[in-house]
Amino acid sequence: MPERDASAQGKAKGPASYFPSIEKTYGRPVAHWLALLDGQGARPHMALVAWLKSEHGLGHGYANALVAWHRSRSVQG
Repeated sequence: MPERDASAQGKAKGPASYFPSIEKTYGRPVAHWLALLDGQGARPHMALVAWLKSEHGLGHGYANALVAWHRSRSVQG
């Protein structure tokens, strides 16, 4: 039986695939973290990751996913 890709199954791909776990683990909606990132201005990707880790206790993978998503929205919008 052929495998269906994640989009055919309705599952998020890329950074958004981390969002349910981020919300469950840290008890705040993704919109909360994105709003915090909005307030940080135009800082480098890894500086934002480090900030989320040190100031808010996020794990590296979660922080990286949020920053990647945030930056992609900034470029698109």
